[in-house]
Amino acid sequence: MTAMDIGIDLGTATVLIYVKDKGIVLEEPSVVAVNHRSEKILSVGSEAYNMVGKTPAYISAVRPLKEGIVCDYRVTEAMIQHFIRKVCDDKLIKPRIALCVPSGITDVESNAVMDVAVAAGARKVFLIEEPVAAAIGAGIDLSKANGNMIVDIGGGTTDIAVLSLNGIVNKKSIKIAGDVFSETIIRYIRSSFGVLIGERMADQLKREIGSVSYEEDKTAVAKGRNLENGLPCAIEVKRSMLYEPLRKEAMQIVSAVREVIEKTPPELVGDLSENGIVLTGGGSLLDGMDRLLSAETKISTRVAENPVQCVAIGTGRSFDYMDTLMDGFLTPSMKKF
Repeated sequence: MTAMDIGIDLGTATVLIYVKDKGIVLEEPSVVAVNHRSEKILSVGSEAYNMVGKTPAYISAVRPLKEGIVCDYRVTEAMIQHFIRKVCDDKLIKPRIALCVPSGITDVESNAVMDVAVAAGARKVFLIEEPVAAAIGAGIDLSKANGNMIVDIGGGTTDIAVLSLNGIVNKKSIKIAGDVFSETIIRYIRSSFGVLIGERMADQLKREIGSVSYEEDKTAVAKGRNLENGLPCAIEVKRSMLYEPLRKEAMQIVSAVREVIEKTPPELVGDLSENGIVLTGGGSLLDGMDRLLSAETKISTRVAENPVQCVAIGTGRSFDYMDTLMDGFLTPSMKKF
């Protein structure tokens, strides 16, 4: 029986698991279907996601995490346990687990995450901050005296950090990210067309025509319920319609990035001008996000290779950096377990 190290990107929208020497072995929605009559967990991940908006009243498909924080302890434990069993061939193995968390997490919130992981079967738990994990996953060398900026736009939070010499120079976490963009689309279509669409439909529109710096107009069909007569309907939505509402939210991310840059030492700001800003996370794939940041900060911005998996890869590889990283690992987990 050999030891096993697992890195988990416990995201608000998606859970990704990285296993050493294997890479990403699991990528599923962080959704759990619960029967409220019997209090039983019916399904987890992709199977539960397919139930969203399609269940009877006594069954709900829920996200046990909100804005990167555990909001339902029991359901989160069941979800992590399910995924660990799925990736561990030997059921007797108790793996070491590294979990990434938002950089603005409190001690109470970090302890809740650790308790859930231990209850789910972890032998030892380590917490690593999302921007540090994203930088490792993006292949950035953190050991040099050279400033690098990471902007990780996830489902629930956007984490921004300037890193240098194995440490965090400056950081900020805001609760404006992918979920807020989807909610913005739902609100806009409801107020403009009198049509109510679901979370999955909004996510589809965001991917197909959402943009914060669009160069050409596109159209997509949104299906939902007409609020006037209660009947199903389909409407045509243009990219130009969603541009202003989405850009308004994206500008809050831009403001947070500017704030971090303003508090960064001048020498490192010079490095940022040379190295640019690296975007990671699923939210970075929103069309025009890189162009908007480049235009507003005057610093070249690029989306990392494989941005969705960057944090999970960095979390899994973080075991190799435990002795060298000055910042990034949260100490409560080291003391408690």
